[in-house]
Amino acid sequence: MKKLVIVFFSLLFSATALTQPFDLKKDFRQARWFNDSLKQIIADAGLAGSFDAGEDGMEQVSFAVIDLTHKKPLLGGVNMDNFIYPASVYKMYVAMEVLKQVSESKYSLYDAYVVHSPNDVDHSSEIKWDPRPLLRGGDTVTLNYLIDLMITRSDNSAANCLIDIAGRKNINNTMHQYGWYGSEVTRKFLSRKFEDPGYDTIKGTETSALHAALFMYGIYKENLVNFWVSKELYSFLSRQLDTTKLATGLPRSAVFAHKSGWWSYYTNDVGIVEDGKVKFIISLFTPVPEEEARPRMKLVAARVYQLLLRRK
Repeated sequence: MKKLVIVFFSLLFSATALTQPFDLKKDFRQARWFNDSLKQIIADAGLAGSFDAGEDGMEQVSFAVIDLTHKKPLLGGVNMDNFIYPASVYKMYVAMEVLKQVSESKYSLYDAYVVHSPNDVDHSSEIKWDPRPLLRGGDTVTLNYLIDLMITRSDNSAANCLIDIAGRKNINNTMHQYGWYGSEVTRKFLSRKFEDPGYDTIKGTETSALHAALFMYGIYKENLVNFWVSKELYSFLSRQLDTTKLATGLPRSAVFAHKSGWWSYYTNDVGIVEDGKVKFIISLFTPVPEEEARPRMKLVAARVYQLLLRRK
């Protein structure tokens, strides 16, 4: 009986696994009118052109949308191949690798983990009203608790712990299996002087709206790594506590499983929107400070939703 259970879960984890990159020509449709519509939305939101990102120089938005309502999804965007600092959005890549290793029985979600300094970097909660205490060196928590903190509250201390658990080489090997070169996880969320040897001088993490959108598409299709990993990621992302960005432009009836990120000049959000017959992935990375970006992101989300609603 035990052997049957093991075989069952092995099949569950591997049956729908995606083992190669998405083929943009084979797996998606693209249309000039769709790209033109998205360009207009970005322009109307005041997000076209270049923005001063301080030491990073002049930056442009990276924007991608996948309409999921047809058998062959419709992909479009603006500068969707542009690589930009993702802030906390790349925590979802870390979560993927940890869950992948759990599915391979290297860990359990309920294994105990002891937090060590200097990973405990947070001095305040990213979500002020979240009642969970800040992580401190010596705390013992589970992997499940760390993933939940990292995704739903965007906790930096939890992310640092999980990067250690997953291993950056492992994270990036998995990213490369999907062809997401350029989106490697290179840094923890701490000062370079506390970084591991070899990572103290490395280039900061970047990603593109296209890579982030394809990541979400894998979750939607339930074949990112495997069915179980995809479902777990969706569960964590759907409990996201930050609803101040793209979520503000969506109807209250919509379910938005997403990951946001904001730091300095950058404000980003990417996720899966499902509201009856309207289903799409939206991925927006901006070189615009959070307070300025919020109303612009609201407009973008609302206009994309209306654009796809009219197509139904």
